[in-house]
Amino acid sequence: MKKNESSLTSLISAFGRAYHSKYDTPKIFDDFMAKDLISLQEFSDIRENMIDGIHFFNQEIANKFQDHPDEILKWITQVQLSPTPLARAAYCENVLIHELSLGVEQYVILGAGLDTFCFRHPELNNRIEIFEVDFPATQDFKKKRLANANYEFPNNLHFIPMDFTKEFSIHNLVEEGFMPNKKTFFSLLGVSYYLTKEENANLVSKLLSNVPSGSSIVFDYADDKLFEEKGISNRVQNMVQMASASGEPMKSCFTYDEIEKMLESSGLLIYEHLSPDTINNQFFNKRTDYLSAFETIHYIHAVKK
Repeated sequence: MKKNESSLTSLISAFGRAYHSKYDTPKIFDDFMAKDLISLQEFSDIRENMIDGIHFFNQEIANKFQDHPDEILKWITQVQLSPTPLARAAYCENVLIHELSLGVEQYVILGAGLDTFCFRHPELNNRIEIFEVDFPATQDFKKKRLANANYEFPNNLHFIPMDFTKEFSIHNLVEEGFMPNKKTFFSLLGVSYYLTKEENANLVSKLLSNVPSGSSIVFDYADDKLFEEKGISNRVQNMVQMASASGEPMKSCFTYDEIEKMLESSGLLIYEHLSPDTINNQFFNKRTDYLSAFETIHYIHAVKK
């Protein structure tokens, strides 16, 4: 597949959501529209690449299911690929729906990729303005996919092309209709690991500095065991190694106290913190497949004072 790197990352993430929606029961997060943004050829290519890569992930599973490629794919997606993206998306959208009842009027998705929230919730089109922030190339790619799938762009969806990890600008959002005086909900998922601690602190501060009290953010972060924990079938170690090999190494991990102090310095209080054990109990309890909460990964909902 000749795609730029950011689009490929978005495709793989969408693949995980599409696979879960089609094959897994019960659903943790049912993105039933993800499949519409991936071509059959791309789905097949990603599937084959994952199956071919099983020897890196688990030699025992490779040998055990050498004649059962679908079981190998299930193992890779459920153990390595999908647990964190599925659970954090479910958590984030659950929080957002609750925040809507508390007066949130704007939703800013940082690193939106091929997110389908506004298309899965057309009933909210007149209740919330949605601002998707991502690389220009990724957004162009998404627009083409939506057009090819015959989706109509709702009036409350706004695309903000920006590398927010380098320099976030509230003015870019304002130009597209963002109102700084309105209560806002931010999501920052799958990003914090790739920024330094200082970059994380600066970004969170800039995001929440202009919005009113009661605005909030949901994000995930890795705890201080990130670089020593191996995890089930070495999946944490694999994640760190794959990130490094791709040229985007993981740069930061935090103790809870460090996260609390970082947020406090930006005028935020932790409203809810989900540890890996809590995530497992909340989203993966009593499953009979391979899915389980990823070690070292935590979720935070922080609110501006």
